[in-house]
Amino acid sequence: MEPLSESEREQIDTRPDEQFYTAPRYVHHVDEGFRERLTELYASELSPGDRVLDLMSSWVSHLPEVEFSHVLGHGLNGEELAANARLDDYFVQDLNEDATLPLGNASVDAVLVAVSIQYLQYPGAVLAEVCRVLRSGGVCIVSFSDRMFWEKAVRAWRERSMDERASLVASYLEHVGCFDPPRVVRERRDIESDPFYAVVARRTERPDERVSRRE
Repeated sequence: MEPLSESEREQIDTRPDEQFYTAPRYVHHVDEGFRERLTELYASELSPGDRVLDLMSSWVSHLPEVEFSHVLGHGLNGEELAANARLDDYFVQDLNEDATLPLGNASVDAVLVAVSIQYLQYPGAVLAEVCRVLRSGGVCIVSFSDRMFWEKAVRAWRERSMDERASLVASYLEHVGCFDPPRVVRERRDIESDPFYAVVARRTERPDERVSRRE
């Protein structure tokens, strides 16, 4: 079952998401302090040589200056993704229409979701796919602030406070049942800055990988 009810996943703008994101938006959706803090968090959680999936990405990925083996981007606007210099490859897909990721089992070391989780109507299905493609010990980092496209955020998000949103994201990860207990990072430099929130969770050991190691 999905963690959100029918009413909780409602959007104000009911157009398909791909129509809403037809035009590229070459803007930053969070302030500089948030972006710098996110890069620091990525640097502390990711390792050189990792295979990274930047889910619900855009023209920037906020990744540190680290040599990754492969960075795959996903989003709803191909022009934005093509402009992202950190991506080695990308694909366009509406996850609210099709949550299935075109990747193999245990094929990536990290999945990043930056300032976009509020738009998922079926987070359980998407994060179940994240579980499938993550290797044992791989990390999922979901970051967000208080900015959003209000008309496209689901009702469950719009009606919650920032701390309640962090609990909601943690509940998404707990719901799929394949992550270690999530860790919440919450910071704010001053009242005028964007609040920084991130939920970090590691994928528990995969039975298929455990068997292969024993062989």
